[in-house]
Amino acid sequence: MKLSTGRWVSGDDFFDREPELRVLAGRVREHNHILLTGQRRMGKTSVARELGRRLEADGWAFLFADVQGATGPEDVIAEIAKGAHPVRTLRTGLGARMRRLGERVHEVGVAEFRVQFRAGLDAGSWRHHGQQLLLDCAQDERPVLLVIDELPIFLKRMLRGDRGAERVDDFLSWLRGVLQGIGDASLTLMVSGSIGLEPLVRRLGIPDRINHLYPFRLGPWDRTTSVACFARLASAYGLRVETGVADAVHDQLGIGIPHHVQSFFARLRDFTLMEGRDRLTVEDVATVYRNALLGPPGQNDLVHYETRLKEGLDDDSYSIAMEVLAEASLLDGFTPAAQRHLERLYAMVMDDVPARIVDALEVLVHDGYLVAGPHAHVFVSHLLKDWWAARFRRSHVPLAQRRPGTSHGEVHDDSA
Repeated sequence: MKLSTGRWVSGDDFFDREPELRVLAGRVREHNHILLTGQRRMGKTSVARELGRRLEADGWAFLFADVQGATGPEDVIAEIAKGAHPVRTLRTGLGARMRRLGERVHEVGVAEFRVQFRAGLDAGSWRHHGQQLLLDCAQDERPVLLVIDELPIFLKRMLRGDRGAERVDDFLSWLRGVLQGIGDASLTLMVSGSIGLEPLVRRLGIPDRINHLYPFRLGPWDRTTSVACFARLASAYGLRVETGVADAVHDQLGIGIPHHVQSFFARLRDFTLMEGRDRLTVEDVATVYRNALLGPPGQNDLVHYETRLKEGLDDDSYSIAMEVLAEASLLDGFTPAAQRHLERLYAMVMDDVPARIVDALEVLVHDGYLVAGPHAHVFVSHLLKDWWAARFRRSHVPLAQRRPGTSHGEVHDDSA
């Protein structure tokens, strides 16, 4: 088993998730379209690719389209065509559809094919070519699983452009209509992404556009699985560990997010190499957590969370979310009282503040930053809580100490 701290994994490097794969395989074989959800770094892409690999071994065709870089529907259709290109029967159909390519479709590589196919699409033709492409998939000699990864990021990007909400509605309505027209044919769609699709369509008032997708949420590993993964990695890399190290890693993280378990192991292994040792102790876990995971070496991993959050919210809602995260990390929770203070503070500088707070909380819960506890919204991941606390410790003034109409750094003075 090899370390994976930034790429998707499959085959021998894929660890566990057998119950989830059994459920997903059953749903896909029954031709249920799937919305794969779960917080960031949970391994959604790896699960989707491993499912595709196993289905391919059982006679299916597997198409994967990563659309996080797409700016319009034309790009999405081109990425699906790129995913279909390696399938011989579908490649033949693609060449016939794109008359200007003709037989050249058999002569070019995947990357060049994607560029040429995209050049043949525009605002007036993507619907037709996209529908024909999906119909070709549905009529293939083998059952087909199509995964569209990072679809919500594409939709958010399109939402920020001209007629954004209308274009998002148009695309999702088109996709839903095509799939409903295909019916029980042999094409099954799985949609996944690191930004929640459900909160997005609810905010736009179009939740029915994805009601054909069966939601399946990928949860964290439990302690047993986290410890087993750590032990497998230690064995693979010949690293001796003191009894209790793997449990200490899980306790330090607070939750078994697969990427964080792997990243922690990588930092611990680096620590032993730099120290010239081949054995880890329980004491080392706290040292590496503090100096590596929360320190400069771990910043790239954690900045990803802030980047993704900014991609998922508009500027005002992002500001609200930052306030919520700062309060929850430094005061051990975002309480209803803090929510009321936040409403009063921002009422003078933006519209619909109560609704924006509700929307921001929904996104933060859906994407795994916070959970709704009995008395407050709180962090489950110690790593995320500690990182956000370090991020805001010097700048955040508790909401209860601020005066409405002032900047966020001015403190309310009861003696004034």
